[in-house]
Amino acid sequence: MSPANTVNKVILVGNLGADPETRFTPSGSQVTTVNLATDEFWTDRKGEQKHRTEWHRLVLWRRLAEIAIHYLRRGSKVYIEGRMQTRSWEDARSNRHYVTEIVVSGLHLMEAAGGPAELDLLYGRESVEPETGIGAVASVAVGHSDDADDDGLPL
Repeated sequence: MSPANTVNKVILVGNLGADPETRFTPSGSQVTTVNLATDEFWTDRKGEQKHRTEWHRLVLWRRLAEIAIHYLRRGSKVYIEGRMQTRSWEDARSNRHYVTEIVVSGLHLMEAAGGPAELDLLYGRESVEPETGIGAVASVAVGHSDDADDDGLPL
């Protein structure tokens, strides 16, 4: 199968379960992590309403990491696009651990902590046009780039 016949794309809309946490790699790249909740509602065969929450671990790099740490808070509603990635590591007792994460490439702030005026300053714009229907205030996307720093990640 050629690479053109595969797709790894995730789109989620949900609410953050906690404030984002940020750190820096040894090469100085900022990385922010946060958990996102998505909800599913349905009626079972007995007519009872059912609800399930699915939790997704998000990983944001560089500019998206900076935006997340400054403008997102527990409960913030966001739309994200990214790719699924599974990592593994071995602990001190030689136990293998796995984590599946969404590496975010696009972030749409549907409810920002500072509001539209603060986001205008962030993006250097005079005004932000909300999208109809979902009340979005701003969005930013980071795509793949030929420009990369020493750790191979897009600048």
